Amino acid sequence: MSPEDSGQATTPVPMAPDSLLPTEDPAAGESPATELPVRQGNLRIGRAPDNDLVVDDLIVSRYHAELRSTPDGHYEITDLGGHNGTYVNGRRVSAQLLCESDTVGVGRSTFRLTGGRLQQFVDGEVTVTAQELVVTVAGGKVLLDRVSFAMPEKCLVGVIGPSGAGKSTLLGAMTGMRPADTGTVLYDNRDLYQDYAELRHRIGLVPQENILHTQLTARRALQYSAELRFPADSTAAERSARVTEVMEELGLSKHAQTRADRLSGGQLKRMNVAQELLTRPSLLFLDEPTSGLDPGLDKSVMLQLRDLAHDGRTIIVVTHSVLNLLACDRLLILAPGGRMAFYGPPGEALGYFGLPDWADLFQAFDNHPDRDWADEFAASLAYARYVATQRPQEAAQPEGQLALALPAQRRRGLQQFATLTRRYARVIAADRGYVLFMGLLPVVLGLLIRFVPAMQGLAGPNGNMSAQELLQILVTCACLAGTASSVRELVKERPIYIRELAAGLSPGAYLLSKMTLLGAISVAQSCVIVLLGVAGRQLPAHGALLKGFPLLELLIAVAVLAVASMCLGLLVSAFVSTSEKAMPFLVMLTMFQVILSGGVLPFNGMNGLSQLSWIAPARWGFAALASTVNLNAIGLLPGTDADPLWTGSAGDWVRDLGVTAGWAALYLLITFIRLRRLGPRRRR
Repeated sequence: MSPEDSGQATTPVPMAPDSLLPTEDPAAGESPATELPVRQGNLRIGRAPDNDLVVDDLIVSRYHAELRSTPDGHYEITDLGGHNGTYVNGRRVSAQLLCESDTVGVGRSTFRLTGGRLQQFVDGEVTVTAQELVVTVAGGKVLLDRVSFAMPEKCLVGVIGPSGAGKSTLLGAMTGMRPADTGTVLYDNRDLYQDYAELRHRIGLVPQENILHTQLTARRALQYSAELRFPADSTAAERSARVTEVMEELGLSKHAQTRADRLSGGQLKRMNVAQELLTRPSLLFLDEPTSGLDPGLDKSVMLQLRDLAHDGRTIIVVTHSVLNLLACDRLLILAPGGRMAFYGPPGEALGYFGLPDWADLFQAFDNHPDRDWADEFAASLAYARYVATQRPQEAAQPEGQLALALPAQRRRGLQQFATLTRRYARVIAADRGYVLFMGLLPVVLGLLIRFVPAMQGLAGPNGNMSAQELLQILVTCACLAGTASSVRELVKERPIYIRELAAGLSPGAYLLSKMTLLGAISVAQSCVIVLLGVAGRQLPAHGALLKGFPLLELLIAVAVLAVASMCLGLLVSAFVSTSEKAMPFLVMLTMFQVILSGGVLPFNGMNGLSQLSWIAPARWGFAALASTVNLNAIGLLPGTDADPLWTGSAGDWVRDLGVTAGWAALYLLITFIRLRRLGPRRRR
């Protein structure tokens, strides 16, 4: 692993402060927002008013970083635990001596040392340039073919093209979420792919799907987003003021207490934009923001995006709608195969093609699949005017390709866990259908156990038959309830999670918040099932470990099995692509566990199947229940031999629960690995 990938600073060659003049600076040609003389000692940077250099930016911590002079006259930048980190040349560092060409990033500000003075450049109006972007997939199919264009400052750029022309692929390449295989994206002349760890905090992305929990009110949803994106030392008043400011900017104030799922389509889309504007991004991407809106709302959204762009942001909009393209400052048209057919003012587009309307243009793409639209555009005056003359100087390319690894960083895990848990609890409470289902399910299952005529006790008139069948029903209920509570919980939030992950969310905190609440639900359901189904029945005189408390042992075993089944449901939910595809797994996994539990099929002497059953948590959960009642001793169903896992010793009971918990931990580990991989991909 390289030093950059590990988040550790490389050893620099220190230079005297007066010689620290970068040869290639992203802020070259701009006037610094602030300039301070660098004195001997320490210069502290942060949001608090008592810093030497105050950065008025809510994504910066109160005391973020410190510039320290060394005894030999050099300077070192030290991170003080800043929320989004401190960066030198786009790489997150904890401490590093500064050298020639070094730039320091804190929040949306970039600093440089020049002539013994510290200059601050605040990210604001930025240019963005795509240079020869190429994306291919397995089999050699080209999704994006040498796309190059430049977005000026304060510009709204629209992207249109037929289905399959590479619009979403371009969006992924431009945001760094899915980097191009070759080519470069320049953010104010900085290589986005190389400096992604730093620049990602300055980019907003609104995908097609909602990235807010629509069960919450508009204001509360934005408040939770602010808690996750702003530093732990930001106050509730600061976050609330920023939420209010954004809602007023987008005309959402009167809908602050309205549940998001009751907003109109245009209002909900503005809510998604508002979430991204919380951190004041300089670059904003939107994928199909007017999809499903009527023509009036389509125009309203596009005009508002134009106003946002002209207020000092650079915005790119991918759309299928051609109704209000004139609201854009520039229009990019992609032809099939991901090639540029046109880039320039939208009012010149149809004239360039010599066609009367957009429908004719899209028909021309279909009718002339072999026509080289890109080469024709490259030879045109429009290309020379709007593409060739706008290209910046080629950025220096590193040798080989560097991986786009997110740097190692000290996450605000505990704070994020607390915020995510509170938000998830509110989301669950707001979903009355889910609450009703989760509440009634254990009651129904427990009552069914109680009223099954043959179940008269673990040692009733039917002896072992009552016991073994009753234990099997308890296991089935635990597997069903645990899996049902979680099998949809990750996949239904995937767009939200992916966006928050790119904004700095900890996958571990996210998964732990799910596990905590769903685990509590599973335990509560287990208590209801066991108490309704078993309490008051004739039980063994004592348990395997908790002598004198067999009912408590049964409850613990059922609860552990239910939590393990919940973890298995989370695993499935992390891998399936839609909520609809998750539901068949509920039945399949429940039946899989029931069959392999050992209470339905006798596994003694069945080589292969017996070993296969070990991978099912239900096998060990049933064994723990059987140990409590000492099933081997009180008798077995006809044709059933004694099972070595069912012995009634304390050690066997603890082992059975330990293995069940071990499978749950393995499911969570695999789920965590999967969740981490859903973030921005690496470029190799």
